[in-house]
Amino acid sequence: MQTVSCGGAEIPVLGFGTYRMKGHEVRNMVPHALAAGFRHFDTAQFYDNESHLGDALHDAGVPRSEIFITTKVWVSNFEPTKFATSVEESIRKLRTDHVDLLLLHWPNKDVPLDDQIEELEAARKKGQTRHIGVSNFNVDLVKQARKIARSPIVTNQVECHPYISQSRLISGMKAEGVGISAYYGMADGRVFKDPDIASIGQRHGKSPAQVVLRWLVQQGFVALSKTANPERAAENADIFDFTLSEEEVADIHKLAQPNGRLVNPAGLAPAWDD
Repeated sequence: MQTVSCGGAEIPVLGFGTYRMKGHEVRNMVPHALAAGFRHFDTAQFYDNESHLGDALHDAGVPRSEIFITTKVWVSNFEPTKFATSVEESIRKLRTDHVDLLLLHWPNKDVPLDDQIEELEAARKKGQTRHIGVSNFNVDLVKQARKIARSPIVTNQVECHPYISQSRLISGMKAEGVGISAYYGMADGRVFKDPDIASIGQRHGKSPAQVVLRWLVQQGFVALSKTANPERAAENADIFDFTLSEEEVADIHKLAQPNGRLVNPAGLAPAWDD
């Protein structure tokens, strides 16, 4: 699996996401994902499936050194009195002694960002995570986090698909030296019905999902994908034998719309850059 270099981290460019996956689905799909070539697995405390992912990876028998695990601390655990305990619980559930990347799941204005970053740093210092990062942060929050952190903020995991323009965020992350991990790439299924994406896929003999994942990867992003279908997992991993032209990449960018954002939870979402 190819990797993306971000702040000293080598992150497998394709990640198997587990958002909204039930425990039995995770257990069933991990062996298929591994067989397809996935080595990066993304979960979170909020997903309530860390233990299922940990069991499945343990039972699969693939050496831990070959697996990259990302998890996220939920906002209710950002208080210094809760943070460390929650990370210890995540690691225990994942049946490992460390994760490879630990993220703040969403901004939380009720806990000082200094405290949040200090807790991430403490987890890294204890060896509980190799790298730290954030998720769903805007450019200003990432700048603040970088000023506070002593270790690199290696990535910002954000919504990214053809129907949302993230140009300001992308430019901001590039300027800050922070990588982008893209979730919701299929726009909750919308890409499968898009005739423009289908047309590009037909030229390459590829599915809409493969086209979008390739579009994300060619921009230098880590691309997360989720499926409970073994055949789809194999399909999603099969994106390294073709290249989109500059024109095709630009045509996909043109699909962005002002109201394209799908993930915008009240009380959690920051003031978005778009």
